[in-house]
Amino acid sequence: MPNGSFANCCEAGGLAVRPGCSGAGDARASGTPRPPWVAPALSTVLVVTTTVDIVGNVLVILSVFRNPKLRNAGNLLLVSLALADLVVALYPYPLILVAIFCDGWALEEVHCKASAFVMGLSVIGSVFNITAIAINRYCYICHSVAYHHIYRPWHTPLHICLVWLLTVVALLPNVFLGSLEYDPRIYSCTFIQTASAQYTAAMVAIHLFLPIAVVSFCYLRIWVLVLQARRKATSESRLCLRPSTLRSFLTMFVVFVIFAVCWAPLNCIGLAMAINPEEMAPQVPEGLFVTSYSLAYFNSCLNAIIYGLLNKNFRREYKRILLALWNPRHCLQDASKESQSKGPQSPAPPAASAQHPLQADAF
Repeated sequence: MPNGSFANCCEAGGLAVRPGCSGAGDARASGTPRPPWVAPALSTVLVVTTTVDIVGNVLVILSVFRNPKLRNAGNLLLVSLALADLVVALYPYPLILVAIFCDGWALEEVHCKASAFVMGLSVIGSVFNITAIAINRYCYICHSVAYHHIYRPWHTPLHICLVWLLTVVALLPNVFLGSLEYDPRIYSCTFIQTASAQYTAAMVAIHLFLPIAVVSFCYLRIWVLVLQARRKATSESRLCLRPSTLRSFLTMFVVFVIFAVCWAPLNCIGLAMAINPEEMAPQVPEGLFVTSYSLAYFNSCLNAIIYGLLNKNFRREYKRILLALWNPRHCLQDASKESQSKGPQSPAPPAASAQHPLQADAF
């Protein structure tokens, strides 16, 4: 799924690099003045998104690694997705804010290329991670017997590495095509879709339509099974879905829908550009283009909020972490009392967990 601009805005001289913050950024390559609302709107979106992105995704990562009940294959993929969202808040977004403040790109060209590449890593990585999560949930609910053979503890790191390897491979052509440039309309270094119509079309097809097809198939199959389980809610029914399983499915389904909604406008523009760049570029209103980018930026901070709203395990862990930061002494005392109250009790017998093999992977 490309992170795209619909025209090569640097056609009048390439990258708009300025040595300082003294450039008159309103005079763009096209000669038309920038709408006055663009800078405050983008800066507001980026400040809010960056703050919520960092806090929320750090909470997700800490929640999974602090709570043994949350450390499973599905949630490790959530950590990978959180890292994909977090990386843009740590590098590209601050550089865009600097460009807005300086009314133009004030850093070296290497930062422009690097920030655009990292932005692409985040976008494509998010798509592939959401696809991997959908496949994980599909196997867990629809093929529960084979699930623990497919997602053994040492398999999950390999799956995550494969996701990121495919992400890097998908982005490597940008290095050779020279398609990562500065776009002054959005103060951002990004993928210029007019650099190669064929590559743009391939990106939209492979990283938009294919993942949506895979994810849609997985979630449709899960929905069918859920409806069947509700109709056959008898003792003979071989499928018994626990509330935690349904919460996991619902949460990740909402993540997928919101991601698709946030990125759909920008990818529709990219698809139109891939079909006919020369005719479509002048017809796309700049306000629509900037708004589509703002919506895409904002998506990176939403996943952590969705987990907290829809899943009580994450919500409970968020509260514990925030309370620990607010009053660390009180939390240390509570932890000490809890360990003393447990005493030298032996762990639960393994037979208890063997009766419910899927319980360990509750979301």
